[in-house]
Amino acid sequence: MASYRIQQAASRRIDEIYVYTRDIWGPDQAERYIRGMFTRFEHIATRQIPWRDVPPEFNVDGFYCRYEHHYIYWRVLTDGAVGIVTILHERMHQIDQFRNDARY
Repeated sequence: MASYRIQQAASRRIDEIYVYTRDIWGPDQAERYIRGMFTRFEHIATRQIPWRDVPPEFNVDGFYCRYEHHYIYWRVLTDGAVGIVTILHERMHQIDQFRNDARY
């Protein structure tokens, strides 16, 4: 079974997403959204969804997919596991945020 690990920047983003969703739409919706996101991580790790290359203008190797209103970015770690690098809202400036989060 393929595995995934959530890296530091992605962990912070998950916390931010949960708090924002809870504050706007309530705890039940926040729980559903985050559970769905973790299901997406599993699907990424088991390649149940297409792996799209991160656009060349980001100047990093990795992959991404969309989950509802967010983009999930990941790379393959040296042990073969998927490392979830960051999760960015569709309205964020993707290149700048990704470069900041990819450092962690």
